[in-house]
This record gives sequence, structure tokens and C-alpha cells, in this order.
Amino acid sequence: MLKLSSRLQAPKALSFALRHASSHTGGEGERTALYDFHVRRGGKIVNFGGYALPVQYVDQSIIASHLYTRRVGSIFDVSHMLQSVVRGKDAAACLETVCTADIRELAEGSGSLTVFTNEQGGILDDLIVNKVDEQQLYVVSNAAMKQQDMQIMSDAVARFKSLGKDVSIEFLSPAEQSLIAVQGPQVAQQLAKLLSQPKAFEQLYFMRSALFELAGIRNVRITRCGYTGEDGVEISVPSTQVQALTEALLADGQLKLAGLGARDSLRLEAGLCLYGSDIDASTTPVEAALAWLVAKRRRSTADFPGAQRVLAQLKQGVQRRRVGLQMLGAKPPPARAGVAVFSEGQQVGQLTSGCPSPSTGRNIAMGYVEERLKQPGTQVQLKVRDKFYEAEVTRMPFVKANYFNKPK
Repeated sequence: MLKLSSRLQAPKALSFALRHASSHTGGEGERTALYDFHVRRGGKIVNFGGYALPVQYVDQSIIASHLYTRRVGSIFDVSHMLQSVVRGKDAAACLETVCTADIRELAEGSGSLTVFTNEQGGILDDLIVNKVDEQQLYVVSNAAMKQQDMQIMSDAVARFKSLGKDVSIEFLSPAEQSLIAVQGPQVAQQLAKLLSQPKAFEQLYFMRSALFELAGIRNVRITRCGYTGEDGVEISVPSTQVQALTEALLADGQLKLAGLGARDSLRLEAGLCLYGSDIDASTTPVEAALAWLVAKRRRSTADFPGAQRVLAQLKQGVQRRRVGLQMLGAKPPPARAGVAVFSEGQQVGQLTSGCPSPSTGRNIAMGYVEERLKQPGTQVQLKVRDKFYEAEVTRMPFVKANYFNKPK
């Protein structure tokens, strides 16, 4: 866990930013193509994993930004994420050697959330793999694990190439290719105004990706996904054009800019994991309640790193499980990462994320508890500043997901 530098005395609600703000004092970090734009718009810049990014904007609080995203829509600069392109007829087979997804059976233009695993079945990172076509994959993974992920994929490609296979990889630099996330219930309506083919966008369902002309910019990759639980997209665009695109999205005043603070509370309400906090190399997909990321065919082939342990856990169970928790009673203090979970006087787990939920008005959290306590409704106690507070295990997400799914 990285420490917060002394100059970043932000509100406690910024758990996401605080946990990942760099302790280095030698500057704000690498700048994205939107850095100057953020500053002009009143962005409060922090060093987040080595990148200078806004934690919030001066014109609205983090809570207001959070609620506005749920009600209308917001734009997040996520250019610090690692964007990669894997090419060649063996691209899918190559990437399957390091993750749990069934990439070969994905339909063209569709994507899958998956995880890199180690030989013990631990999660090295979570990522999204989009199958552009039979010879090209577009991959987005976490900025904090950028060097590791580049090594994992580069090593896999090198192994395949040494066997005479057809595969190569390109890592897209933030200086050349930016990524913005536009999230909220009115995002589709706003994008339609800027698309040359709005009808085609109407068929872009959740976890689908395609190229569009947007705001006069050609070959913009739009992927229907996000980190908030709302309908929304991630847009990959040349860095030379990202400011023009962002300005076009803001032009009619409906969408607003949002920062890292709101991004964290939104993702927690959506029940989504933060790598390095809720999942890490010591956590398996089964323990993390992410067994669904281990595709059916991959369970049969058992050819991903750590398959033996993960498959054994699927059959025999685990001792701990990631769950959602909701605090009970009148105005309890928020319980955050590191808070111990108790049952009948004994510690039975620990929180990995927690914050006040702007949408529900309750204090919510996620963490790991003993397997026997995973059922929703199970009563536990959280020890916050040497006092015990009642809580219960609850289903996630904490707010209803509003993804734009294809009708059944």
C-alpha cells in the first residue's frame, strides 16, 4: 500500500486516491494529454500511481460529482491505464496462456473481463480483453500494474514467437493514445449527437467494442464498459485529439468532468474490485467471488497459470470469501480498508474497501470473511477506532447495475 504524501490532505472519502497517491515528492507525476485542460478547469491534481490526475474539481464536491454521474453523466480521464494491442493469428491462444478467459471463442467485437494469474492461482491483475477480429486483440489493464503486465504479455509473446507462432504486441503510450471514460444514464444520448452513425452505436451493447467517427474524429474506439455500474463507454482516441473530443462532449453542458474521488465511491457502490486492495497476488478468483471469470472451456483445458489450485477450490471450496457489508444502526462511523470483522468475539475477516455511499446514505464496505459467514443477512461487528459497530453481509452491487445489455 502506498502512503499519501503530506501535501495531499484530502477528505477521508478519497480512499481510492489516498491508497494510490504516490509518496514521491519529486513532482506530480507523468502528465496525461489532458493535464493542462484539467488544471484550467479547476482540477485538484494528485500523483496517482505516477500520473498527475484530478482527484476532484473545484466546482463540485466529490459527493455531488458522484451523484451527478448516477443521474446524468461524467467524464473521467483514465489515460493512465495500460492499452495494448496483440496481433497475429495466434494472438488469442498466446494471451490465454496467462489469463482465465476463453478468448478464442469470443465473438468478434466483444470483450471479456479476466485476470492474469500466477502459479498459485493468485490474481496478478484484472483486465479487459476485446477481440477486434481473429487476428487482433485490444487489451486494457491497470496503470498501477503497468510494468508487470507488460512483462507478462511480452514474455508470453516471446515464448510463442520462439515456437514459430504468429503473434506480436504493441503497448500504446499515453503520449500517443488517450483513454477517457464517459459514464452515466444520459451518456448514450449525448454521444449520439456527435456520432456520424448513431444507429450503429445503438447496437453496441455492454462489453462490445467498435470503431466510430465521433465529433469529426475518425477511427475512435468506443467500448461499452466502465467502472461505475452505469451505462457508459471508454473511448480510446489519439492524444492529439483527446482535448477536442472532451470539449465536444462538454459543449452542451450536460456532461461534467469528474475525478478519482468519485470514481472510487462509484465503483464500490457497483461492487467492483480495486486491484491491490480487494484482490491481489495472494487472492484466487474463487476467494474473490470471481469464479465466473474462469471460463467453462478453460476449466476443462486447465491450462492457465494456477489452474490446479483454482479448480480444486471450485470443487472443494475455500476458507474465506469476498463479500459486501453494510453498517447498521444510527450514524455509525464509516469503516474503511483494514478494519477488522468480528463474530462472537473472534476476528473472522478484514475489510479491503469502505466508504459512505452517497446513493444509499449508508456506510458500505467489502472485504473477506470466513466462508461460513458469507450468506447475505449474516450479522457481524466491525471494529472502528476500538469500538464495535453492527453490520451485516449483503449482496453486491449495493446499487442496481444499469449496463446496456443485449435483450434476451
